[in-house]
Amino acid sequence: MKALRFEDNLLAVRDIAKPAGAEEEEALVRVTLSGVCNTDVEIVRGYAGFKGTIGHEFVGVVESVPGSASTALVGQRVVGEINAGCGQCPLCAAGDARHCPRRTVLGILGRDGAHAEYLRLPVGNLLPVPDEIPDERAVFTEPLAAALGIRERAEVGPETRVVVIGDGKLGLLCAQALSLTGARVTLVGKHAGKLSIAARRGIETVMLDKLPDHGARRFDVAVEASGAASGFDLALGILRPRGTLVLKSTFHGATNINAARLVVDEISVVGSRCGRFAPALDLLRDDRVDVESLISEELPLADGVRAIERATVPGILKVLIRQ
Repeated sequence: MKALRFEDNLLAVRDIAKPAGAEEEEALVRVTLSGVCNTDVEIVRGYAGFKGTIGHEFVGVVESVPGSASTALVGQRVVGEINAGCGQCPLCAAGDARHCPRRTVLGILGRDGAHAEYLRLPVGNLLPVPDEIPDERAVFTEPLAAALGIRERAEVGPETRVVVIGDGKLGLLCAQALSLTGARVTLVGKHAGKLSIAARRGIETVMLDKLPDHGARRFDVAVEASGAASGFDLALGILRPRGTLVLKSTFHGATNINAARLVVDEISVVGSRCGRFAPALDLLRDDRVDVESLISEELPLADGVRAIERATVPGILKVLIRQ
């Protein structure tokens, strides 16, 4: 099968063996569509030290399941939670494989990913996709779940003043997801065209160069989704004392932290990574989040390297890979 692989500091589409799938007690999924995430780009730059098939956003069709599992999933369209836990530790027992110390993560940690013709995941990670959701929407399940996951880490309600920093794919999803709580959400970015996607959903938007006069120290929660280290300082500059800074960006390299500012203003800093897929599927089914406007391009798997390159071009949002 073909797969987009990062090995020996080289990104290339290669022919590799089809994964064993059910023979190794995991479901075998034929991928139909995958999405390029900024994390894929950062892995190619050195983030996480991953080597293998990249990609973790996908929709596909189950081809086979382990003999001990129900065959009801076979032939169904599915998406899949990306963290595969050991199944034995206390965290897995509590249903939180996301933080299992022995987990593998699709296309990120110890497990080949989704920019390929086939992948494998534990059956318990797979969720059927409702018929009402086309592939082009279903492929956004993972990043939308990540946006929804913010509410597991920070209290957000109708009276909360929230600022989302970054008008890329993740920032736009975070702003939309948080606005559904009734919170007063402001999206900050550099691109009028991208900000207009959020504005059409009734979300307040501000160009970055207009922010100093607009948002000084008035926000309760700041979500850093810019994909750049500078977003951290910007968030600190507009959070109220005792506000909460939620970090969503993952990128290769170090971030300088003004620890004194955190102490003096008593800022709470929390990380937010993955979220639950079921609520994301519900929103996609009910068309409560605009994801179609985030699609910039679609390329075949054979052009996978170009797909990653295109995802780094300013102004480009989501690039999809058709298998």
